[in-house]
Amino acid sequence: MAKLYFYYASMNAGKSTTLLQADFNYRERGMATMLWTAEVDDRGRPGWISSRIGLAEPARMFGEGTDLFASIAARVDEGPLACVMIDEAQFLRRDQVWDLARVCDELGVPVICYGLRTDFQGALFEGSAALLGIADMLVELKAICECGAKATMNLRIDESGQAVSQGAQTAIGGNERYIALCRRHFMARIRG
Repeated sequence: MAKLYFYYASMNAGKSTTLLQADFNYRERGMATMLWTAEVDDRGRPGWISSRIGLAEPARMFGEGTDLFASIAARVDEGPLACVMIDEAQFLRRDQVWDLARVCDELGVPVICYGLRTDFQGALFEGSAALLGIADMLVELKAICECGAKATMNLRIDESGQAVSQGAQTAIGGNERYIALCRRHFMARIRG
């Protein structure tokens, strides 16, 4: 039975690198994969999954109106598909996560999602909440806080490096905008 996986972590845990390594492993064995990333993520090249260590592969882009089940089913009609991999899965809508579960259950194709669990205020993203609720397998990837402990929080910072505690849930950025911290150091930075 195909399964729905959710690999989650804070920023800088290597989620995209892990996805690209898994994709490489499938393709090295002659198996077809289908890669997706969020169109809202405008860092780097649109339509590419890129890692901080320099790996990159082209991917289809999903947005709020993307029918993932129909797109993946159409690809399955063309020939065997070994796996679907989704980067930036926190940006999925709840119904899109259920469509990915249908891909597993009805099409027999495993789906591996990679994304953030929580935003800069410690709140779940819609896609992450749905994945935490229905995924067959949950895997936490580890990032490291500046103190050496496991980083579980994403601190948003402004241009001067000061903590930001208010604002829209989504503000795309990398190391210039976010720092992965343990909860203790996250709270210390928020309190000032």
